[in-house]
Amino acid sequence: MSDSRLFKILYYLLDKGSATAPELAKQFEVSPRTIYRDVEALSGAGIPVYTESGRNGGISLLHDFVLDRAILSDNEKKEILTAIQSIAATGYDVEKETLTKLSALFNVNMGNWIEVDFSRWGGHSCDNSKFELLKTAVIRHKEIKIIYENTNNERTERIVQPLKLSYKSKEWYLKGFCLKKQDFRIFKLNRILELELLERTFAPKLYLEPENHFRQTYARIVLLFSKEIAYRVYDEFDETQIKHMENGDLIASAEMPVDTWLIGYLLSFGTQVEIIEPKYLREVLAEQAQEIYKKNKP
Repeated sequence: MSDSRLFKILYYLLDKGSATAPELAKQFEVSPRTIYRDVEALSGAGIPVYTESGRNGGISLLHDFVLDRAILSDNEKKEILTAIQSIAATGYDVEKETLTKLSALFNVNMGNWIEVDFSRWGGHSCDNSKFELLKTAVIRHKEIKIIYENTNNERTERIVQPLKLSYKSKEWYLKGFCLKKQDFRIFKLNRILELELLERTFAPKLYLEPENHFRQTYARIVLLFSKEIAYRVYDEFDETQIKHMENGDLIASAEMPVDTWLIGYLLSFGTQVEIIEPKYLREVLAEQAQEIYKKNKP
């Protein structure tokens, strides 16, 4: 006898209210006789399950039956509450209500251990409002109109069917279907300058990664950082990418695209970074630093 099947039968009856033995047998791919044995086992365990004969009969649970909270271990209760609390931190009110009810049911107080604030340092609450509006659009399948600034400094208006919010490498992104491009697109939330929730709804679809969305081969960048700036190195590089020198300095290596972001990132370290590889990048960085000096010298 499968304990897993017993729980599945119990959950099925909780969801459906009642079911016939042939229905349960088909659902769990066993014989009706096995189902009756399972029902006897559930009844013997104290679950108020009963059978009724006749045209409208079947297998049912008492109307006011609920699962005993003792079925879950203390660790399982905490895992459930932790998962819901992490969702509630985004400001989703339904999950907060669910968290309160389950905490009371489980008699477990998790405390307020997580807080999520989407606004940037020194900014206002517009980032939080933007995230809340996008969350509503995704959940309710509402189209949105956005003004978006891309990496080519082009500002365009788009109508987007938002499919999911994605968090990667310390940044939030919106994955959706762009009606202008008639294709799936990814939008960085910080670059969505204006956002309007439209009344039009759409049928949700599975987000398809672009066919060329395979891992690209980038140049191997090797950088030497002074120990005074170590805290910033850990912001961008994984521990496995960092080598510690005897004097406390750090060597970080990673495959990265050589673009304007990388140049600006390296310039932000001033004299506390030295490029080891590739050699040509040293010249690029030096030229940029020289241009900055010319533009800003007294």
